[in-house]
Amino acid sequence: MSEIKIEIEKPNKENMLSYSKLSIDFFVESEYRLMKTNSGLGGLLIDEVLVTPYHKTYDREDDNPSHLMEKFDLSNWFVISAYEGENLVGGALLAYNTKEINMLEGREDLTVLWDIRIDKDYRNKGIGHQLVNTCKKVSKELNCNRLKIETQNINVSACKFYVRQGAELTSFKEHCYEEYPNEIQFIWSIYLG
Repeated sequence: MSEIKIEIEKPNKENMLSYSKLSIDFFVESEYRLMKTNSGLGGLLIDEVLVTPYHKTYDREDDNPSHLMEKFDLSNWFVISAYEGENLVGGALLAYNTKEINMLEGREDLTVLWDIRIDKDYRNKGIGHQLVNTCKKVSKELNCNRLKIETQNINVSACKFYVRQGAELTSFKEHCYEEYPNEIQFIWSIYLG
């Protein structure tokens, strides 16, 4: 693998379409389950449990990033792209100061790593780390003190990846997804202090 070049751009039709073609697919081999002691009053334990492996993607036609420009004002967003030569091999979308995005809580001191994608042939080569570091850098330049990230309990590898990037699990929500009632939303925070 040759040197990876990172570029930061404002979203436009062309870069959003290119970005949306990167794969977000993954295989689920384990998931995190919540164990509640005394109905949760005695504490919570998050345990990793093996499951029958299956393929997962969140890219549905109506939810693909290429449609985000139709749904939201992306004027405060950033497309962070990773290139090997001329080839787009990874990217991240960073959201900032967008009223419609609940995770931003209406605040101007937060950013959200909306999405991260890496070509299947380039995974586990440090590109994700470079993308997250760039998101941290841009967030600091915006005077933000926290970068928020959403995952689900079924994406164990993503959860472990974000922990390696310095993220802490700051909240979770059961029964959050109507389409996926057994998935638990995890919200991670990287404090930029």
